[in-house]
Amino acid sequence: MAQRETWTSRVGFIFAAVGSAVGLGNIWSFPFQTASNGGAAFLVVYLLAVFLIGFPTMLIEFVIGRRSKQNAVSAFSELGYGNWTFAGVIGVFASFITLSFYSVVGGWVLNYIVGSVTGGYLGDASTFFGSVSSGTVAVAAHAVFMAITIAIVAGGVADGIERATKFMIPAILVLLAGLAVWGSTLSGASAGYAYYLSPDFGVIATNFTSIVPSAMGQAFFTLSLGFGVMVAYASYLGRDDSLPGDSAIIVVLNTIVALLAGFAVFPILAATDALTGSTGAGTAFVALAGAFGQLPAGRIIGFVFFVVLLFAALSSSISLLEAPASYVVDSYDTERWKVAVGVGVVAFLLGIVPAYGYVGLFNDFVFNILLPIAVLFIALFAGWIYGGEAVDELGRGTSLGRGAMTAWLWWVRVVVPIVVAYTLWLGVTNFYAGLVNGAYF
Repeated sequence: MAQRETWTSRVGFIFAAVGSAVGLGNIWSFPFQTASNGGAAFLVVYLLAVFLIGFPTMLIEFVIGRRSKQNAVSAFSELGYGNWTFAGVIGVFASFITLSFYSVVGGWVLNYIVGSVTGGYLGDASTFFGSVSSGTVAVAAHAVFMAITIAIVAGGVADGIERATKFMIPAILVLLAGLAVWGSTLSGASAGYAYYLSPDFGVIATNFTSIVPSAMGQAFFTLSLGFGVMVAYASYLGRDDSLPGDSAIIVVLNTIVALLAGFAVFPILAATDALTGSTGAGTAFVALAGAFGQLPAGRIIGFVFFVVLLFAALSSSISLLEAPASYVVDSYDTERWKVAVGVGVVAFLLGIVPAYGYVGLFNDFVFNILLPIAVLFIALFAGWIYGGEAVDELGRGTSLGRGAMTAWLWWVRVVVPIVVAYTLWLGVTNFYAGLVNGAYF
């Protein structure tokens, strides 16, 4: 059996993990989730979800991955708990399903980059979105995006994933910061900041049952939790890395990018009177694209924005493909490039369904159901089954005190399962309601 790959450096791992977290979830999904759920009211709940639930959960996935040196499916057997393999299977399944529709949205981004050059969406963004978001055009762009993703993953952990993310993450941060600074100069930007940063707690109270599952799903999605991705990435780590330190860096950088996306998007929407009704996928692909057509140098700004979106999309899509690919490579000793092509092609074929208008159905199924289920099971495993060994692994390579690690264990045992179980119940209820009222069809 070939020697298992590893990261060339701690920085390489952090960039790859940040790249997985910093994706369409931050720059496409985060603004529209915020706009759909009361602006700053959603932001408050989202930040609580990231730091109180997301951060402890990331440590769980890192502990399982580094301890086992295996992918998310094989990890449980390697640790001696093969009867918990189903938890890893759920995560990898969620990763695969997400890749199938995520690549479709990545294809939209490719079409919008072309539209920025030609000016295709500047006249009527809604019509342009309708022409590229479903049907044969969407399928073709989906194929191109998936092919790029496959090529990067086929290159390997160090030469493919690590090298690509070391370029893309700094580029995303620089370009997004530039857009945020530019947005601050627009007339009316203050209204965008007020919507984004001034929470109305009455909105949270009134819409609690819809905001909580959206915020929690967004937190899991943007941190790549519940997909098996962070388990796979941590399996390539050395034993001397600080898991709490690396997790803190990843969570903070991910949150900075999400916040920067809001600082870039909402001033533009406010400056063009597009805040009202800026919900759903239309926030980036209709409302925001339409706003570019009303602004000086809108074509150039639009091009930069969609290039950022492309980098973000790729940095996450490669991790979504890596989760199932790592399982096949580890389990069957198959050449990586063959696995990347095979899994990618199957995901492409499944993605033809959302490419014909069902992205919302796939997105909500993952957000509201699959991710909470996956996180719930790994939390129960780490807290109540693996317990002391999980704490032992967490302590390797860190100066974190025993008291802090014990507090983490009990937080994972009690708080995380309760919050996630409640989120799952709300998510299932909302998803069922959407099916019944025809929201997805």
